[in-house]
Amino acid sequence: MPHAIAKTFDRLKRAGTKGFIPFITAGDPDLETTVRLAPELARAGADIIELGIPFSDPVADGPTIQRSSERALRHRYALADYLQAARSIRNLSETPLVLFSYFNPILQYGLESLARDARAAGIDGILVTDLTPEEGQSYCDSLERHALDPIFLVAPTSDAGRIRQIVDRCRGFVYVVSRTGVTGASDSVSDAVRPVVARVRAATDLPIAVGFGISSAEQVRAVWQIADAAVVGSAIVARIEKHAGSPDLVASIAAYCRVLSGRQ
Repeated sequence: MPHAIAKTFDRLKRAGTKGFIPFITAGDPDLETTVRLAPELARAGADIIELGIPFSDPVADGPTIQRSSERALRHRYALADYLQAARSIRNLSETPLVLFSYFNPILQYGLESLARDARAAGIDGILVTDLTPEEGQSYCDSLERHALDPIFLVAPTSDAGRIRQIVDRCRGFVYVVSRTGVTGASDSVSDAVRPVVARVRAATDLPIAVGFGISSAEQVRAVWQIADAAVVGSAIVARIEKHAGSPDLVASIAAYCRVLSGRQ
């Protein structure tokens, strides 16, 4: 039976449309807001939602997401708290959820325990930014035993052989990084991403999502010309930072995401 992420991309394909995947840092500004915001993102056009797990050494993230992790970490939430938040979100929305994490918190929690508890909480996939496919056998086995999709990153520097290694480990979709370096909003979609997407297309039938640096409706639509989904992270997190403490935070972020997704 297809998993929820595969069903989502099948639905989009049948409808002749492309996917919108917002990223938010769980616990920023607090978990209560995260639980309220995620279902609103779904109503604003999110086809899949990425929940970032804060980490003290987020080497793949730019300043905006680093600051959001720092704000969340001040609450001293444990990974179990983030899973409970995911469970609460799942009770309010059927939109697929992907945990976006570094490997250290997962390893400390325990691979099998994390896979079991994440599935019970309603998580559909997990993306670990600093785990390579060569080191991912046990991790992928644990996820697949619990019907979770392991998702890996493909960089602009990945050649055809490297891409084959990565996509062989992926389920659900392949995440193509639009540029080298860390996360963060930019003014345009890098020209380097098109040939990377073409190399991934040649290696797999899995859907392709493009992220890192996508920050406007125009960029989302540019990504849709070459890929199956666009991921927007830093631009959303920056707005959460700007509106922190405001009673209109959730409504403001949802309105922004409706513009990005074009589903106003």
